[in-house]
Amino acid sequence: MSAEPPPLTPSTLYLVATPIGNLEDITLRALRVLRECDVVAAEDTRRTGQLLRHYGIARPLLSCFAFNEARRSGEILERLGRGGKVALVTDAGSPGISDPGGRVVRAAIAAGFRVEAVPGACALVAALTASGLPAEEFHFAGFLPHKSGQRRNELTRLSGLPGTLVLYESPFRVERLLGELQAVMPDRPVVLARELTKKFEEYLRGTPAELLERARQRPLKGEFVVLIGAGDAVTGNAAAEDYSVGQG
Repeated sequence: MSAEPPPLTPSTLYLVATPIGNLEDITLRALRVLRECDVVAAEDTRRTGQLLRHYGIARPLLSCFAFNEARRSGEILERLGRGGKVALVTDAGSPGISDPGGRVVRAAIAAGFRVEAVPGACALVAALTASGLPAEEFHFAGFLPHKSGQRRNELTRLSGLPGTLVLYESPFRVERLLGELQAVMPDRPVVLARELTKKFEEYLRGTPAELLERARQRPLKGEFVVLIGAGDAVTGNAAAEDYSVGQG
């Protein structure tokens, strides 16, 4: 069997997962696709440019973010129609997972073009596997709405689902979320996964009230994945446990 990978397929949109923190969180296949594609459509061309330079890759960059995705979709389809090989990336993780990309994917599929996923690091999967919460069944809800009433309604709806709940939250709203969880799901075990795969990766475990008290003593910083156990979930001897994982 030949060890030489096949060349990229013309008229194909490649959805390339990028590092979620540590620059080593990228696959050999992702690097090859980024080297061999005709253009990289990126959520933030500056950030993607830094990644490409780190790995010695020089490719044309095309800006494609939430507010211009509709217009860029047409340009990407034109490139695919000419036989182009387009790599679509976001700032971290996989396109379309709480990030831009879904509109481009749907447009490419509707136009009859080939779409391939180039999988890699995923914050929700990394957090879930290290959380200690059951992973046999889980529900990913992405980011909650910004408005208080909508957030409360969504949390109430999610509280009725079986399995572990997984949310993304910004550092500016994570304390607010803990207060909302204290009101809606006060007895559920919660894990805050912070700065995944970075030097200061950390997991904070406890009830909403315990974690809220901790947040008031020490401000919570960084990017968060919030995991909420089902009513009978067990996290082990971890009512208020935390630990850090150094990355170098």
